[in-house]
Amino acid sequence: MYSQGIKKTIVLRPVKKKHALQGNLHPLLERIFLARGITSELELDRTLAKLPSPWLLSGMEEMVEHLIVAINEQQKICIVADFDADGATSCAVAIKGLQLLGAGQVTFVVPNRFEYGYGLTPEIVELVKLQNPDVIITVDNGISSIDGVKAATDSGIKVLVTDHHLPGSNLPAATAIVNPNLLDDKFPNKSLAGVGVIFYVLLALRSRLRDINWFETNQVKEPNLAQLLDYVALGTVADVVALEQSNRILVYQGLLRIRTGRCHPGLTALVEVSGKNPQTITAADLGFSLGPRLNAAGRMDDMSLGIQCLLSDDPALAKDIALQLDELNNDRREVEAVMKHEALTYLSEMKALDEHHLPAGVCLFDANWHQGVIGILASRIKDQVHRPVIAFAPAGKDLIKGSARSIPGVHIRDVLSDIAAAHPKLLSKFGGHAMAAGLSLKMHDYPPFALAFDEMVSKRLASVDLEQKILSDGELAEQEMTIEIADLLQNSATWGQEFPEPLFDGVFDVIQSRIVGQRHLKLVLRKPVGDLVIDAIAFFVDRPEHWLGLRQIKAVYKLDINEFRGNRTVQFIVQYFEKIA
Repeated sequence: MYSQGIKKTIVLRPVKKKHALQGNLHPLLERIFLARGITSELELDRTLAKLPSPWLLSGMEEMVEHLIVAINEQQKICIVADFDADGATSCAVAIKGLQLLGAGQVTFVVPNRFEYGYGLTPEIVELVKLQNPDVIITVDNGISSIDGVKAATDSGIKVLVTDHHLPGSNLPAATAIVNPNLLDDKFPNKSLAGVGVIFYVLLALRSRLRDINWFETNQVKEPNLAQLLDYVALGTVADVVALEQSNRILVYQGLLRIRTGRCHPGLTALVEVSGKNPQTITAADLGFSLGPRLNAAGRMDDMSLGIQCLLSDDPALAKDIALQLDELNNDRREVEAVMKHEALTYLSEMKALDEHHLPAGVCLFDANWHQGVIGILASRIKDQVHRPVIAFAPAGKDLIKGSARSIPGVHIRDVLSDIAAAHPKLLSKFGGHAMAAGLSLKMHDYPPFALAFDEMVSKRLASVDLEQKILSDGELAEQEMTIEIADLLQNSATWGQEFPEPLFDGVFDVIQSRIVGQRHLKLVLRKPVGDLVIDAIAFFVDRPEHWLGLRQIKAVYKLDINEFRGNRTVQFIVQYFEKIA
């Protein structure tokens, strides 16, 4: 997407030439993989056999031991989920998986972000107690729920924590904790999403049940847990975690199930309402089409609706819920557009769009902003100003909630941790990752917090290159701009966060330009020296009318295939362009 006013430098992605991949890889593919740090074709293996052992995760023995007791005694289990797509898919995996493995009483609670906030809080424990459970399993949360875990254990409820968020200096006193980011944990993939963590717990549980002959003794068919991988793929991509090899395997195997019609009705319905072809669905489709529709439930209403969609075994009911999610997503887009316009107006009034006046860390607040959309807003503004950004919205009782997004080189959770250490009474609570975090503070503490945030970020920006760059895999020759090469690129790997889909650049004559929809720019391009004419489209262009009549551009693009009425043609998906003439 080209954003008006953001000038970027196109940089060739460096290739580690000292390595050479063995085998019969196409030279273009070899160059692309080497540029992504792949030094062996073994790293491209996407079979389930290449997944690391679940027993490498610390705390897994204790976790499985207590889950077997819960199954054998048919204890009541309540899943406490998070209200985003990772939390929703984690919840679905936990419920479906535990039922497949013999648990008979499994329910769930997901906090409504507008009433309870994030995680297993004492207030959520009171809500859970209405179900009279014996065991609480947290998914995609819990590692910072010290007070909530204590409240549950004081009430006689066992708490098993599965999470992937970074732990603080103190851990909750849970019965068992599985989190790849715990200190000294030996699991090689620190980037598992919450849905990946609970999937690994189920793998270990099934393995132990098999070892003790539980399935034969109880005359239960051993389940194929791969049937849960459509959920795992969606949650992993939607949570924008790094696609290390094990995550690439999980996502690829989930995509295979969707493409071959072996996914759950709820996910099938989400694919349908998003207008995607299930037979050719990609990881990018999960992130940009399915994920936002599922997330819309937690942002605009209640994630229980999204979880119900995922869990539904009735295709008609699933389709009905998916249509509701689609409507909520449309509402979210409208709210987001208004909030983004207001945020850019504030920045303009602050002269913040002038780099000489730009704060190192940007804080924005409006009393009318929607709490469920501030995360997206922070991400959009971060892309605009290329600085860490926190967007705040009212949370009631003189509290405001913030959602933070960062840039490479600035670990946002560490920034918040430093602020909390320097100003102990400033932050009510916080948590998150390197690139995203959430926090709460009192309204009257917003001005001093904004100053502290700017100061702490400023210290880190001294060692960060703030020039906006877009990494390219180089130019394509005309003979490489084919359907065959486009198919090869799409099918040879699972692309995503920190394993980016190939981008190419070049100078092109513009044969034709027109606006489609409201903000998309449709182009017909040709190399200055060449005969091949290719269609191209740039989505969500700011002021697209400004770019009509271009004669020549430099473009960065993805090589894509346009399918229309059974015909397949090559097209460029333009990610960035700048006018030459």
